[in-house]
Amino acid sequence: MKELVKELIQKRGVKIEDIAKLVFELQTKYLPITMDMCLEVVDSVLEKREVQNAVLTGICLDMAAEKGHMEEPLLSMLLTDEPLYGVDEILALSITNIYGSIAFTNYGYIDKTKMGIVGVINEHKNHQCNTFLDDLVSAIASAGCSKLAHNFVREQEGKSKKEREPD
Repeated sequence: MKELVKELIQKRGVKIEDIAKLVFELQTKYLPITMDMCLEVVDSVLEKREVQNAVLTGICLDMAAEKGHMEEPLLSMLLTDEPLYGVDEILALSITNIYGSIAFTNYGYIDKTKMGIVGVINEHKNHQCNTFLDDLVSAIASAGCSKLAHNFVREQEGKSKKEREPD
């Protein structure tokens, strides 16, 4: 399922590297990280079944809207990314909720600033419906940020515990 989700994301014009770049840009000021670490953490976020389900659902809804396979007024709301629709954000929040407050706040920041690939896909220049995709990509990157931060703290706590233990 993870590979299917990664393929769907890439078919929609987003590389996994694009998501990792968001993670790197958001966390490099706070943590000693590399792009490889960001790629690993994005891949690990995509391991979770809840994340896979959210991405699959959102992308399929975007694709169904593109094909006109929805009733009005929902079709128009999705095709125009209606600002008051909000279900796209709720689906993305199902991902951030797994990873806690760091993911939640980073998601809000990415969603507001439309940084990196999120800004590109939000513009819909390729006449593709990305109502869900931009929010899902933001959520995956935000979850990656949270996971990196928690892993770093856990490692630091382990190091300080070893320093306190006598040999």
